[in-house]
Amino acid sequence: MSDRRTVFLIAHTGREAALRSVEGVVDGLLRAGMRIRLLESEAPDLDLPDGVELVPGGHGAADGCELILVAGGDGTLLRGAELARESGLPMLGINLGRVGFLAEAERDDLATVVERVVAADYEVEERMTVDVLVRADGNVLHEDWALNEASVEKASRERVLEVVTEVDGRPVSNFGCDGVVLSTPTGSTAYAFSGGGPVVWPEVEALLMVPISAHALFARPLVTSPDSVLAVEVQPRTPHGVLWCDGRRSVELPAGARVEVRRGKIPVRLARLHRAPFTDRLVAKFALPVTGWRGRSEN
Repeated sequence: MSDRRTVFLIAHTGREAALRSVEGVVDGLLRAGMRIRLLESEAPDLDLPDGVELVPGGHGAADGCELILVAGGDGTLLRGAELARESGLPMLGINLGRVGFLAEAERDDLATVVERVVAADYEVEERMTVDVLVRADGNVLHEDWALNEASVEKASRERVLEVVTEVDGRPVSNFGCDGVVLSTPTGSTAYAFSGGGPVVWPEVEALLMVPISAHALFARPLVTSPDSVLAVEVQPRTPHGVLWCDGRRSVELPAGARVEVRRGKIPVRLARLHRAPFTDRLVAKFALPVTGWRGRSEN
């Protein structure tokens, strides 16, 4: 049995520039003596050398690998997070899209990524997830999870969604809205951010509830304990809604449905190449203006 180390590669294959970047990473890792495993569905778009192992998707696809390497935009990174959670492997993201908060490297860092992966020179941190439960008429209709957020949204753009929000078994407010985002700190820079929620540093353990376009006097974003249980109830008189988890998986919510969100049992592990503070990442990703900053005086 070979003792060669194996990396599972997930790639966005829809753009020519992304394809060339992915092929460069594959070539670099193979020349360093590592194995590459790839989903069969992604192979036709790539010009792959011999030695790349192709596997179907599904449970156990990453068995025997040491790392999941993801190259693409935010959607591809969230797809990689699904495999990372299922396998327990750390995920290292290369941003080939726009913002890419989950990514650890940019397109210009590909050679460095290959070197650090070959040397196993990275640290691993755990990111909190949420577990999601949908109930209706006393029955569990659906179970899911999310790394960024679970969002309860209206299904029709013509009508608002009437909801009641709840924290730890107690009602907070009812209002009509476009939706409510139930987010982790990791997701605070994603959909929750677009809805006017606070940016929460990833090392802070908390849950966020962010109403979207709420018709209410009090509809402020809430930051709760990580051990809280957040709930959104779709009012019986309102049209049905839809639940989205990380913007990737959806399920219809009938009138009267109840969505519960709590800290997830299984975290997602991220491989980190840099120890830069999250503040620096925030400034870089959003291109924030910091001209004029003088820093702390040493006197």
